[in-house]
Amino acid sequence: MNDLKNEFEFEKEVVDEALLDNPEPRCPVVLLLDTSYSMSGNPINQLNEGVHALYAALRDDDLASVRVDLSVITFGQTVSTIQNFATVSESQAPELKVNGMTPMGEAIVTALKNIENRKAEYRNAGISYYRPWLFVITDGEPTDNVLEASGMLQSAISGKKVIFFGIGVENANIERLRQISGSKERVFKLNGLNFKELFQWVSSSLSSVSSSRVGDTLKLEKPSDDVFEFEV
Repeated sequence: MNDLKNEFEFEKEVVDEALLDNPEPRCPVVLLLDTSYSMSGNPINQLNEGVHALYAALRDDDLASVRVDLSVITFGQTVSTIQNFATVSESQAPELKVNGMTPMGEAIVTALKNIENRKAEYRNAGISYYRPWLFVITDGEPTDNVLEASGMLQSAISGKKVIFFGIGVENANIERLRQISGSKERVFKLNGLNFKELFQWVSSSLSSVSSSRVGDTLKLEKPSDDVFEFEV
């Protein structure tokens, strides 16, 4: 029993050294990206360009480069955390490749658990943090069971534990994404493959958050019509 207690106490004290080296407040952001086979060709190429543009834009912002804590999770055949939480000043944009089906449910559960684990790391390091952002970008619909994921996501949204955006691409089932999230206002359809424009808006929004104080209330600019399609 003592060994278990000692092991638990040891794990609690483990802190990401990057958090100690950089005591700035953090805004955790998870990009949950569909990399199933249906994203082959131009879609995955455009998505890669958009992600690279996001990293470049955040890197050019003095505050965002050290405050936005970015993680990238892909779901195509398997769910993979290809970029753990890190600021863009200490990481590079990953290269996305397509593979397999669309295990969106498992991916959402993984993202939410990773966010909670990261928040615990902030607390252990004495780092303050903004509300986490979660983006789900998909061109289809889940091929796995989403019951647990839907419950966890809706609870996180209603409990103000995450700021959620669902982005549907091309033939994505927008209504299904709204059902899973329980949110109509934060689920949009991308106009074409305008990933660069989408991530320009994301970087601009995160720059505004990074220059604010934790707990502030912000009014962010809405995405332009060039980025999202809106149903009226």
